[in-house]
This record gives sequence, structure tokens and C-alpha cells, in this order.
Amino acid sequence: MTQAFLTQTDFTAGELDPRMLGRTDLRSYQSGAAKLRNVVVEVTGGVRRRPGTAYVANATGPGRLVAMETGSDQAYLLAFSHFQVKIFRSGLLRATVATPWNEAQVAQITWAQRSQSLLVTHPDVHPQQLTRASDTIWTIGPWQFAEIGSPAVTSEPFARFADPDVTIQSTATSGTVTLTTSAPVFVAEHLGGIVRIAGHQIQLTNIQTATQAVGLVLQDPLSELGPTTDWDELAFSDAHGWPVSVSFHQDRMVIGGSRDLPNGLWLSKTGNHFNFDLGEGLDDEAIAFRLVANDDPAIRSLMPDRQLQVFTSVGEWVVSGEPLTPTNIQVQQQSRIGSPRDRQVPPRDVDGATLFAARSGREIREFLFVDTEQAYQAADLALLARHLVQDPIDQDFDQARRLFLIAMADGSLASIAIYRIADVAAWSRQETDGSFLSVATAGGQTFMLVERANGVFIEQLDDSLMVDSGLRLSAPQPALGWDGLDHLEGQTVALIADGLVVEQAAVTGGQVTLQHAARELTVGLPFAHVVEPLPAVLAPGRGVGQAPLYRPVRITLRLFETQSLRIDTGDGLREVALHTVGDGPKDREPSPFTGDLSLRALGWRRGAERPPWRIEQATPLPCALLSATTEVKVNS
Repeated sequence: MTQAFLTQTDFTAGELDPRMLGRTDLRSYQSGAAKLRNVVVEVTGGVRRRPGTAYVANATGPGRLVAMETGSDQAYLLAFSHFQVKIFRSGLLRATVATPWNEAQVAQITWAQRSQSLLVTHPDVHPQQLTRASDTIWTIGPWQFAEIGSPAVTSEPFARFADPDVTIQSTATSGTVTLTTSAPVFVAEHLGGIVRIAGHQIQLTNIQTATQAVGLVLQDPLSELGPTTDWDELAFSDAHGWPVSVSFHQDRMVIGGSRDLPNGLWLSKTGNHFNFDLGEGLDDEAIAFRLVANDDPAIRSLMPDRQLQVFTSVGEWVVSGEPLTPTNIQVQQQSRIGSPRDRQVPPRDVDGATLFAARSGREIREFLFVDTEQAYQAADLALLARHLVQDPIDQDFDQARRLFLIAMADGSLASIAIYRIADVAAWSRQETDGSFLSVATAGGQTFMLVERANGVFIEQLDDSLMVDSGLRLSAPQPALGWDGLDHLEGQTVALIADGLVVEQAAVTGGQVTLQHAARELTVGLPFAHVVEPLPAVLAPGRGVGQAPLYRPVRITLRLFETQSLRIDTGDGLREVALHTVGDGPKDREPSPFTGDLSLRALGWRRGAERPPWRIEQATPLPCALLSATTEVKVNS
């Protein structure tokens, strides 16, 4: 029987897919874990219990969160839900505005900020502009495209939807005219829209049949009475749908895709964001084109960067030109990953790389320009943690904590601790008593929309809380009864009274009663964190199925500012005493422990049958593990 020491100095590979258990040859295996639940990986390599969430407000229902920053200390959180948006700042509700999107459509909206306004699009709804007039006064209304010329006409984009050989003819050159097409074109939704014959606009005032409509000539006289094939109509309308995505690049507003023109891309006139008139093709005039590929790309989202990045259902493109003009614009497809079509998962910038959800629903890709290749590549960040990616529905980057957070369709929240300089992308899974629906960072703070037993809540990540949907309460005098807990009605909650973890209790009538009076109380839903190492590798030369029998003798954990530890070293989960609690009332709170903790281990193990140790605890106190060393006896 021989002695061996297994030391894991970091967890920077994160939680690995169980299908990776056979790849003991990988470097990631030495820095990975079998389970990292409700913990986050630190830049230094250790893991700590994740921050809890502080209750902010009730939401109207399921929806999505959007951040909007309008200046110093003016960070707003917008909670879109069924036909309304609630606007918060500093945790307080500032305004509620009626919107045209129902609950299902909110999952498909995209947005871009323009000064004090948020431009919002959905392919089935007229695009809207939500504008801040003051802290509490917000208005919403349809986009208003610029009017040009004399008489004034719209500068909206135009496009041809009918077959190229379909003709149109007019009964007169001015005034009210009747338009007749050679094939069915008109539908009821065309009413109020505009067609253009040889560059002259005509507003439709009556739809008579599929081939005949009445209109008012806005630019007369018409140069063509027809029949002519030189005609088109508004690119966006009730008849043909509305923009899918919107962004800004090089002082141009960019519209990507629409319901009936999914591959269309329109760039406004420079400095005149609602003017899409192509004019004579001068350098500052608008640009319009379509992405062409064998697999019919549908634009899903846009990301302005060193070049305009265009994410479609079948691949990723870049639009380049310095500056962009109608004559020097270049469009190139870079990769063939694709983005989901049934929902909008916004791409996010992380230190110069764009992270986006792949259409497969099982990948998070990193779209990044590689100097050596002089091209963009889309590496799969979930290659070693595929089991944690289950159809992403929303995502955002918490820069302060270096966490990329991804809300999944199954209600979980995956997190990637990203340190690109150190080549670290460590996955872990966050779980709660409920479902994570959306995530957004605003003003340096991270907010989540969470559906729980009593409704849908807006909650904020809080490093000083070790519970979810939590509140900190205080009273001038020690009290037994604490109220204001309506959002936790009927739930069994964790309690920290005057710094001491006390027995859990149920919330009844919006209040909870303590066994002993306290001046301060932290209350919220408990959650358990789990750290489980990968199976021990004791004989690198042997096959995976030939792992020797071994017995852990001693587990030495290097802890940092840990106040509670519950670990299984072979005889079941047990609470470990880290220090002696003082007798005085102010000394009851456990002091943080930093240092090495050695524990005896029991039982024989082999391979993946049973981990050498496992941490699992719901006690709402900090716990941080820096490294672990396992002393084992091997049956040779």
C-alpha cells in the first residue's frame, strides 16, 4: 500500500460535463470540478458561495429586463412585461408606461439606446421610441422617419416584394389615382401605406381588390403611367412586417432584417438617424442591401464594434468600411454558427469579444477577431460544460464580478467567470427556489427577473446577502415579530438575527416571529451550494476503467474568510467547527476563518464511484475554498 497526495490548487476550469470524466489527460481536468452549484470562481482560482439576491420589487409578470443609462447616476432598469414597462431607478419605481407588446412578444424585442430614448423593435409591431422626459415622465410612440423634399415625403426604406415581372399602372399623374397591378399584390394591411412608381410616392387610401387600390399622389406629376415594373413599396408596414433589430454604427442607425425581408440591412444617412433616403449614393447618404448566401440568412441581432457585426440564423457576418459609404462598404461572412430564431438573446461585449448564443441552444460562442488569421473566429466557450447550457433566453455581463450570466429555458442561471487575459472561462450553475427569467446590469449592479411561488420579482445580486429574495430589516428596540414580508408569504425562510443564524421559520400573514428578540434581521429564501471534485487520478498510465482502489486518509482545505462549512469526507455531511463562539451577545456571530483545515476521511473509493470529499451547505454564511489536498492510501 502506497501513500499519495492529490492537490487541487484552483478551479479555473469550472464545472465539467460528466461526459468529460474519461478525459483525465486534459489540463482542464486538473482544474475542474464535478459540481459547482451556487458558487462562483474567483480570479485567483478559488470558489466561494455565490452572492444572494435582494428583493427589489414585484414585477407585473414574466418579461425581460433592459438597462438604460442616461448620464451620471442615471441608470434605469426597465422591466418589460405584458403590454407595459415598469421603470426603476435606485430600486424605486419611477414610472409605468403602456406598451404594444404582449408577454410572448417581449421575448423577441430588441433595443438600442439613442440619447434619452430607447428604440425598441419587434417584427410584428410598429417600432417604438420610449423617451425619458424626466425622472418620472416617460412617453412612448411609433418611430417617425424624417420627411424630405418639397412637397415633403417620407425617407423610410423602400423594397420590392412582388415578383420582378409584376407591373403597375396608374390612371393619372396627380391627385387621386387608381393603381392596378398585373398580379395580386394588395392586402387590407396596405391601407395607409405608400407605394413608389419611378421614385414618386403614392399613399394608399383605399384597397379595392388584390390587384387594385386607390391612392393620393404625393410627388407629382408621375413620370410613368404604366404598366411599368419600376415600382416598390415601404420596406416596413403592417402588410410586410417591421424591423427585427436595431443598432448604431459610425453615427448611422442600422436596421437589421424584417418579417418579410429577413436578410435586409439598412443604414441611415450619417448623423440623420431617421433618414433612409438613398439619394444619389453620396458618401453620407443611406445604404441598403441584402445578405446573400446559399442558406437564406435571417438577421437576428446587430453588434457595433471595430466593424459592424451581424448575427443571422445561419452565420455571422461583418460589415466594414472606414468610414462606411455606399461605394466602399464590404460585407463578409465569417462563421456559420447561427443564432436562435424563436427568441432574442442579445449578444454581449466582454473585453472586446462578442458572446452570443448559438442556434443549437447548447453553445455560447465567442466572436473575436484573430490577428494571426486576420478574420473572426467563433470559439465554443461551452465545449467542456455543455450540460449547463439549456436553450439560453437572456444574458448579460457583470463586469465588476467578472461574471457572464445566462438565464436558461429550464429556469437555471449559468455563470461563466471570465478572465480573458488569463485564458479563464469557468462555468458554474446557479439555482434558486424558482426560475430565472431575465438578467441585466444597470449602473454597475446586476438585476434578475425571477419567477417564484408568490409571483415574479425583480431582485438584485448582493454580495453581503447569503439568501435569495432577501431583505435586511432593523428596529429601534429588540423585536420578536417582523413584517413587510408579503412576497415571501407561506415560504420557509432562513433567518440571521443580530448576526447569528437562527432556526428557519415560515412567513405567515407577511411576517415572521423569532424565538428571541433582535434589533437586526436578515431574511430570505435559503439555497445550498455544492463543491464536488472530479474523480481522483491515481494511476495516469492505466486506463480509466483500471483505477486502483484507494482510501482518503486526510483532507486539507485552504479556506478564506469562511464562517460555515458542511462537508462529507466519508461519513456523511457534517458541520465542521471552525472556531469557538464567544459568550458575549456581540460575539455570537462566527468570525471569518482563514487558513488550513485538516479533516480525517473514511472509506474506500474507486474511480468515479464516490468523490474523495464533497461540500454542500445551505447555511447562509460565507464559504470560500482556495485549494484542497487529499492524502490517500492506494491499494497497490
